[in-house]
Amino acid sequence: MARIIVFDVNETLLDINALEPHFTRAFGDRAVLREWFSTVLLYSEVASLAGPYSDFGAIGGAALDMTAASRRVSLSPDDRNRILTGMRSLPAHPDVRDGLRRLKDAGFRTVTLTNSSPAMVEQQLRNAGIADLFERAFSVDAVRRFKPAPDPYRFVAKELGVETSGLRMVAAHAWDVVGAMQAGCAAAFVARPGKVLYPLAPAPDIVGPDLRAIAEQIIARDASR
Repeated sequence: MARIIVFDVNETLLDINALEPHFTRAFGDRAVLREWFSTVLLYSEVASLAGPYSDFGAIGGAALDMTAASRRVSLSPDDRNRILTGMRSLPAHPDVRDGLRRLKDAGFRTVTLTNSSPAMVEQQLRNAGIADLFERAFSVDAVRRFKPAPDPYRFVAKELGVETSGLRMVAAHAWDVVGAMQAGCAAAFVARPGKVLYPLAPAPDIVGPDLRAIAEQIIARDASR
């Protein structure tokens, strides 16, 4: 049976660079976007390892306040709201719909697994115009541990009635690829600009620059599995 393809959402499918104008307005520097998002990811891992658990949106708000404090910026309520609500209306990368459509046409089952809350990911996929291309959308909220902890990947496998080896995680984050593979999944790395693999972990068997290239490799490798 062909593997079920599981997609990360933020950065892998959706382009967070759309938030850059909000960071330019609030901080005078669009590059602060990356600083903020790295802080969000760091403290989601802290929530998994040390607790307490808060959903991704709450961590995003806390990380934004931390970023403003560290830069001695007085963040207005309007600017804060624009950034945090902007996460709900990120556009899909230009290659995403073509890649997903290619997989669906080839008969693959496709789902998402994200650190975002269920309500947020529902809005994200709908606003990006790609919700129709997924069978289900999973959130780490179900297990209250963020990726790359093994629990979310195992939860998806259980819900879909397969072993983790029956899943292939597609992500533009090396940490997500490592987490999925350590949990027993196959993986594919989307090498979007600035994204590289972690050299101290096994490499996935599929790597490509965008979702079109990833889809072709998945079809060639997994269709007759």
